[in-house]
Amino acid sequence: MDFDFALILVVLTFLAALGWVYDRIVFAGARNARIAAAQEASGELPEATLEQLNKENAVVDLCRSLFPVLLVVLILRSFVVEPFQIPSGSMKPTLKIGDFILVNKWHYGFRLPVIGTNVIPMNTPERGDVVVFKYPNDPSINYIKRVVGLPGDRVSYQDKTIYINGQPQKQQLLEQIPPQSPRLLLVDETLGEVSHQIYRDVAPPRRPAEWVVPEGQYFVMGDNRDNSNDSRFWGFVPDELLVGKAFAVWMHWPDFFTLPNFSDVRTIH
Repeated sequence: MDFDFALILVVLTFLAALGWVYDRIVFAGARNARIAAAQEASGELPEATLEQLNKENAVVDLCRSLFPVLLVVLILRSFVVEPFQIPSGSMKPTLKIGDFILVNKWHYGFRLPVIGTNVIPMNTPERGDVVVFKYPNDPSINYIKRVVGLPGDRVSYQDKTIYINGQPQKQQLLEQIPPQSPRLLLVDETLGEVSHQIYRDVAPPRRPAEWVVPEGQYFVMGDNRDNSNDSRFWGFVPDELLVGKAFAVWMHWPDFFTLPNFSDVRTIH
């Protein structure tokens, strides 16, 4: 079952704020009335008695304590930086299973939590960017891929080479990796001005295909080119489903039975 953590965080922050505000409006007045009545009956009250009469409800105290923490986490996670873990090998060799990455949430504009509306537009994705987005067929799932086609581009894929508006994107074979099954080729690929490495297997290429990217949408592909569920199979990514730009790997931790590894901290290209 997939949990929408952003929605849960928004709801918890709202409930904590509501409990705090309700206490200020309702319960605080009742506490002040009790103190005033006790002082009228007994005169000046000891400090310990005042503290006892002014003591907040346990739930209210929890709300007051949690609200600022939840608010800071909500702001940071929604508008600044959000961490993600890589669950699959579709972005190898750039990202490995178990890599923990940081995603810049404001690079493409400030978006409202949960609904994703871009309230302060900023940059637009560029060819070669590694982006996190909500999977168009199930927005509760986050995907990570590389931007290949921009709005208006004609993208074709033939003989395992990307063509943008009729121009082949440069590839250079770096090495063959024989222990893999199927055998893999490590290739340096250039998209626009971004150079990065991809995996290709040695199996025959699929039939050529071509797509025209609609306005406000993007064509994305995984760097593990023959093992990626991407725009070639399910279509384009609308701008409103963008989450942010991935910019760094800060930890590698494939499972709970291993120790976290901080030796491969790096930027993402």
